[in-house]
Amino acid sequence: MSPWPGIVAYYREYLKIDRHAPAITLLEGNTPLIPAPRLAAEIAPGFELYLKYEGLNPTGSFKDRGMTAAITQAAHAGATVTMCASTGNTAAAAAAYSSRAGMRCIVLVPQGKVAAGKIAGALAYGAEVIAIRGSFDDALTMVREISSLRPIALVNSVNPYRLEGQKTAAFEICDALGRAPHWLCLPVGNAGNITAYWMGFKQYHAAGRSATLPHLLGAQAAGAAPLVLGHAVDNPETVATAIRIGRPARGEQALEAAEESGGRIIAVSDDEILAMWRRLAREGVFVEPASAAGLAGFAHEVRQGRMAPTGQTVVAILTGHGLKDPDAVTSRAGEMKVIPADVRALDELIR
Repeated sequence: MSPWPGIVAYYREYLKIDRHAPAITLLEGNTPLIPAPRLAAEIAPGFELYLKYEGLNPTGSFKDRGMTAAITQAAHAGATVTMCASTGNTAAAAAAYSSRAGMRCIVLVPQGKVAAGKIAGALAYGAEVIAIRGSFDDALTMVREISSLRPIALVNSVNPYRLEGQKTAAFEICDALGRAPHWLCLPVGNAGNITAYWMGFKQYHAAGRSATLPHLLGAQAAGAAPLVLGHAVDNPETVATAIRIGRPARGEQALEAAEESGGRIIAVSDDEILAMWRRLAREGVFVEPASAAGLAGFAHEVRQGRMAPTGQTVVAILTGHGLKDPDAVTSRAGEMKVIPADVRALDELIR
């Protein structure tokens, strides 16, 4: 079997990237689709549930898919500087792939609103990280304006090549199942990912690679749910930092994708997100809190009687690894037990 070449090389015929562009890759993609029968029996009896674990991409999140495509095209076009606004995962991916291509990378983040694990990644990969006294939405406005004035490649999800890369996860799901699932559930923040998945499923369907199309269920955190509320949220707040966004750049496209698929976008509470985050860990899958939002949304809809258990297949997208936000664990864990280096003390404790 040939080694996995990364998503640009493997799916190039389906990507609107210059065919002569050498792939800037860290061999992203090909992430596991994990069956979760025990979890399905607990939260949604009658459904067949799979977990698409995107936290196993090179920088620990689904963002690597879009970034390999965006940086591949930018490098081919002669760009030497990249820039993005980020709640953390985009920053790490942009920094890694820019470094891979020998480019300078500048990242804007909202001060005090990004998990330490994500900032650490961006710094380690060599990005110039700048904190602003404002929100992610403010940062995105700034990078869009500066990239229109200077020769800088903007690599946020407003970059169309980002979606080209991210849609490959839909291809992988169809390749693994032999078709699209009945339902695809995923977190929604800046809304590029749900838009990209729908692009991918429709393209595979048109190419005859999947006989069916899925319904999309997007989940926003209740404190950052502009697509559910129908208006921007000026001060979004949620424990799910990766989706703490009040003005999604791809909001209209996300709503169109959900409606066209016969699905919907809903809001779930932080308590629901954290409960599913803990439950996933008991399944052996460690994710950052935002990653649990899609599955929390599915469980919410089942409880409300809006999902009929008719043997349907459900895929939940887990967008980022748990080590992206270690504080989410340590700040909620009980005090660690400490005993003498004596087996009798150990026996007493476990007994």
